[in-house]
Parts: sequence; structure tokens; C-alpha cells
Amino acid sequence: PMPVTTAPNLSAPDDIYEAIIRLHDGLTDEESAAANARLILILANHIGEADVIREAVALARNSLNP
Repeated sequence: PMPVTTAPNLSAPDDIYEAIIRLHDGLTDEESAAANARLILILANHIGEADVIREAVALARNSLNP
């Protein structure tokens, strides 16, 4: 599998950001966390490559402790 793309790669990043923010409109903190988890699982399923997903998980975790 190819490495995770970390360079900007969205054709409409502001629109994507807004869609993700709108996902949380009217949700409680618990519902918002559940929606995030569902979104992550849907996207992970779309990617379909365990190695790529593991790399993305490591990148996300490591970004919390630079």
C-alpha cells in the first residue's frame, strides 16, 4: 500500500470542514463523539487497507505529542 498522504489533497477543504462541523449540529457531546467514531469507521472501511489505517492512527497519535 501507498503511504498516507499528509499533504493537502482536498479539492474543497473549506466545504469538507463545514460538512464535518455541521455533522455535530444539535448533538450532545456523547452523540458528537459517537458521530466522529462512525465517520472514522466509515472512512476506514472505504480505505480498506489495514496498513494504511494503522499508519494514519500512528500519525494522529504522534501529532498529539510533537
